[in-house]
Amino acid sequence: MVVCICNAIRERDVRTAARNGSRTACQAYRRMGCEAKCGQCVPVARAIIDEERAVA
Repeated sequence: MVVCICNAIRERDVRTAARNGSRTACQAYRRMGCEAKCGQCVPVARAIIDEERAVA
């Protein structure tokens, strides 16, 4: 699933960033070398990160 159309970030990319220590969407995006542009993806990315942190 594509999470961020502006940066072509997929769900698996956000999950990987969360597993590697990103606690926020902004941290995850920075880890991937980009930043949120329009911001519509941030709530979805945040939910994925929260889900990964709950499992860990």
